[in-house]
Amino acid sequence: MAKWHCARRNGFTLVEVLVALAIVSIALLSALRAAGQGTNNADELRSRLLAGWVAENLLAEHRARADWLPLGIQRGTSREGGLDFAWREEIIATPHPAFRRVDVRVFATAEETHSLAHLAGFIVNSPGSGR
Repeated sequence: MAKWHCARRNGFTLVEVLVALAIVSIALLSALRAAGQGTNNADELRSRLLAGWVAENLLAEHRARADWLPLGIQRGTSREGGLDFAWREEIIATPHPAFRRVDVRVFATAEETHSLAHLAGFIVNSPGSGR
């Protein structure tokens, strides 16, 4: 008389292992992508912080020197925190002749495509400055 044995499996099939590896690889790739985006965000925040300092420094220099800037647009570059920034100042007349508005925009590159910081301030033509 013949006996039929049901063979018990002691492990996973190749298909089950491949499916498990696919799931693990997708999870690891998504975690890696999230970490990469976090790093990019930190770099962007650092650049924006430093660009804001560049703009504040420009306005502070004009105020400290009591500059009376001509109307129009001025461009230049500054280095802050080991990074180079391009900046553009637009000097605009105000209704009061003793004040001028200064709009400073700071960019990561000289092409001025992506503004990292924008700061508006005023300079005063004080009567004692002789201008």
